[in-house]
Amino acid sequence: MTHFGAILEATAPTGVLGQYGSTILMVVVLVVVFYFFMIRPENKKKKKLQEMRDSLKPGDEITTIGGIMGKVVDVSKDSVTFETGEDRVRVKVAKWAISTIGTETEQTK
Repeated sequence: MTHFGAILEATAPTGVLGQYGSTILMVVVLVVVFYFFMIRPENKKKKKLQEMRDSLKPGDEITTIGGIMGKVVDVSKDSVTFETGEDRVRVKVAKWAISTIGTETEQTK
């Protein structure tokens, strides 16, 4: 009879989640950690940049991702035209190329 009891114990499930429960739980915890520390802050940053680009208006001082600075002259749906320097050269770029509104010295104050 003791032999039969040992067989029953060996074939009984080890818990509610079974043998792989702790592994599945660790994967779920890892996904949650990645979401809160990597994915969510990146999405917030993208949303803030998009709102900044949508709020552009003529007269704003901007800096492009290439480092070109100028004053906005015209804003369309997908592009921005701005003037650089005193010679009033106009440059047209896509909205996604706008890095910041204002010059770097104004932002560090």
